[in-house]
Amino acid sequence: MENESTKKSRFSSLPTRVAVAAVAIPAIVVLALEGGYWFFGLVALISSLSLAEFYKLSEKKNVFPLASLGLFFGILMNLAFIYERLQLDLYQILSDAGIRLSMFSQLQFFLVVVLLFTLTVLLTELFRDKGSPTLNIAVTVFGVLGISVFFGTLIGLREIFPYGFPVYKFFSVAVADTVQLDRINRWGGYTVVSLLAAIWVCDTAAYFGGVTFGRHKLLELVSPGKTWEGGVFGFVFAVATMVVAQSTVLDYLEFHHAIVIGVFVGIFGQLGDLVESRFKRDAGVKDSSSIIPGHGGMYDRFDSLVFLSPIVYLYIDFVVLS
Repeated sequence: MENESTKKSRFSSLPTRVAVAAVAIPAIVVLALEGGYWFFGLVALISSLSLAEFYKLSEKKNVFPLASLGLFFGILMNLAFIYERLQLDLYQILSDAGIRLSMFSQLQFFLVVVLLFTLTVLLTELFRDKGSPTLNIAVTVFGVLGISVFFGTLIGLREIFPYGFPVYKFFSVAVADTVQLDRINRWGGYTVVSLLAAIWVCDTAAYFGGVTFGRHKLLELVSPGKTWEGGVFGFVFAVATMVVAQSTVLDYLEFHHAIVIGVFVGIFGQLGDLVESRFKRDAGVKDSSSIIPGHGGMYDRFDSLVFLSPIVYLYIDFVVLS
């Protein structure tokens, strides 16, 4: 059980956290609603900073990943999830210039990037003499696949709506008109914002629930401050947030799908936080960096999202919209 001084110390950073959130959240929401290249830029930035922080954590364990290569190919991995938009835009530009050029499909582009990344890492490490080659390669590759690709699925989730939405399933026409296309695009923005809101509400509820009512440690080996009571608070409020979102802005989403996504947030969002906490505890640090005042690092702030994004992306793509 926490004493009063411990509780006060946990609340001491609250004003700074709130001030940063008051600036960052509206900007993130606007870019998520805008979508397209603006949202890609936001996610690519978050992804790159999180990956850089992960690589820094590994260095504290005497592992020396190929950080520059990882960051470069990480952005290409992010790019794969907006490739359809990019491909169409490039095709239009080239067509206007009278140029006809064959281009990869989205899957081909992704596989080519994975292949080039893997071969480049292996060949580069062949000529290095720094630490363990096996560990260096493992951390370099895992960082890109477990952070950059996972963050990329959030871009993919946003892009499903303007570029892969099954119009016939939700409208009585096979091809949407301008009004319907605008509505579909707004659904994409609202879906991302709702997911972010559910994560933020889950984190906040877990924080205050744990501080106020926490008695039983959730996973003391990984994160001593987290409790089962806080986790339950977070879970309940995550589900409630998605239910509210479904009834207000996500009218394409059926009620039971909203419940399922809320459950995903309440479980996998909190697990993502614990996974990152395990990395930090192994490295012997409290935060992945200090880039965000009151919040720690970029990876600290978005650890739930990176773990959750591929699950929600696949669920919406293969279940909700199938």
